[in-house]
Amino acid sequence: MMAHEEDDGRTGGDGVTRRRPLRERHVEERVEVAVPVRTAYNQWTQFKTFPRFSAVVRDVEQVRPTVTAWTIGYGPVRHRFPVEIVEQDPDAYLAWRGLGQHPTHEGEVEFRPTESGGTAITVRMLLRPHGAVKVLTRSPRVTELAARLVRGELVSFKDFIEGLGQEGGAWRGTIRNGRVQHDTPEPPRSRVAQWPVG
Repeated sequence: MMAHEEDDGRTGGDGVTRRRPLRERHVEERVEVAVPVRTAYNQWTQFKTFPRFSAVVRDVEQVRPTVTAWTIGYGPVRHRFPVEIVEQDPDAYLAWRGLGQHPTHEGEVEFRPTESGGTAITVRMLLRPHGAVKVLTRSPRVTELAARLVRGELVSFKDFIEGLGQEGGAWRGTIRNGRVQHDTPEPPRSRVAQWPVG
């Protein structure tokens, strides 16, 4: 059930070709939201708000600038796992991968303007199960269930952001290969000890 993309890179507005992490995928879902791209993107990057609209995300903790810890589950069942943002272009694209001894997935989300002034949000995920679960993901039913779950989360995000009408915050940084890119280079550090003045 995996589709293959012919192109493994994409070109940003600055002409730089960047890596697209998903050459194959299990899930691809899309939704249109009635807010501008900047608003949709800004709210999406506020990961700590996901539990406010998600049926499965219980908590998101910021561990480092590019790493978050997600807790998901239904009822009393919980699963916690770290996720690294590997690529991020404001108002356009975000790619992540699960971390840990047995990463379970990787994914990407694209934001594109629509003719009506809204935003088309597309989520693609590649599931990387281990053990007995690996056999289950070969089943079309499991893939369909994962797609329905992602679709439901996108619809919940749509209802949430359209209900707000504006983002509740933003992180506008750029990430390349898991590293935050700074607009201005950091000044070189002096090897001479800095002494207090006064």
